[in-house]
Amino acid sequence: MKKVIAAVLILAFAQIIQAQKGFKPLFDGKTTNGWHTYGKNSAGAGWKAEDGVLHFNPDTAKDGQGGDLVTNAEFENFHLKLEWKISPNGNSGIIFYVNEDPQKYQNTFSTGLEMQVLDNDGHPDGKITKHRAGDLYDLIQSKSEPVKSVGEWNKAEIISNKEKLTFILNGVVVVETVLWDDNFKKLIDGSKFAGWPDFGTFKKGKIALQDHGNNVWYRNIIIKEL
Repeated sequence: MKKVIAAVLILAFAQIIQAQKGFKPLFDGKTTNGWHTYGKNSAGAGWKAEDGVLHFNPDTAKDGQGGDLVTNAEFENFHLKLEWKISPNGNSGIIFYVNEDPQKYQNTFSTGLEMQVLDNDGHPDGKITKHRAGDLYDLIQSKSEPVKSVGEWNKAEIISNKEKLTFILNGVVVVETVLWDDNFKKLIDGSKFAGWPDFGTFKKGKIALQDHGNNVWYRNIIIKEL
């Protein structure tokens, strides 16, 4: 019986490895290596790696120790996978195609697109269309809302490949669109980002985890370049 159980576990592990083939970790589970606070050389104390989880804590983010955490590397066509958990009434986001030029752009969202991370029921943004968890923030509302209750882990995927963008939340495709075409430009013109000349225009950039002033946790952050 033990041999059977062992064989099943080995097979399951092999299947997991095969499924993740081509992905590489963006977070080692122990340090913030490979990441830094936007516009700085290292990660602020507001971001802490512990027990396989990357945690933003606003209580330790004072005196300039907060800010959005961005990857050192840039990505063009990619498949990003991660898990997130938000605090009650919390707000955060996964921002991508960030052009890090702090002298020109004050924030990550000055240029980058965002998959919203939110407590839909507790945060005021939950009452705003296109601001709920899984939305392409302020641009496209999710097709459905498979988000889990506050305090539970959600599995998110962002796939951007040759202008096609797909968001997946807990195994459900919630957003599909084409980037940078005339329709996409119309979406921007009808959003809060209208008049921001460089917003959503970059086709290569960094990935950021947003400091929105609330506790948020991320883990199992992996990426495949396409």
